[in-house]
Amino acid sequence: MDDKGIMENLLLTTKGVCDLYLHGTIESSTQNVHQTFDRALDDSLCIQDDIYRKMSAKGWYSTDNAEMEKIQKVKNQFAGQQ
Repeated sequence: MDDKGIMENLLLTTKGVCDLYLHGTIESSTQNVHQTFDRALDDSLCIQDDIYRKMSAKGWYSTDNAEMEKIQKVKNQFAGQQ
């Protein structure tokens, strides 16, 4: 497996961990458990961000800008639901 593949796997795994910690935080029954999951979630989000930035710097994770027309269409769609 090449470096890009390894980084992709790390990113996907870290995102999965973030999801688990988020649910642990939401579902925790005591303040201690909540704080523990919350700290773990914050740490994992920082790791995820570091991995993303490294991949982006190497051109391994690119993003496209949303078209203003599409943004406005979505805004208009949800404006009537408030």
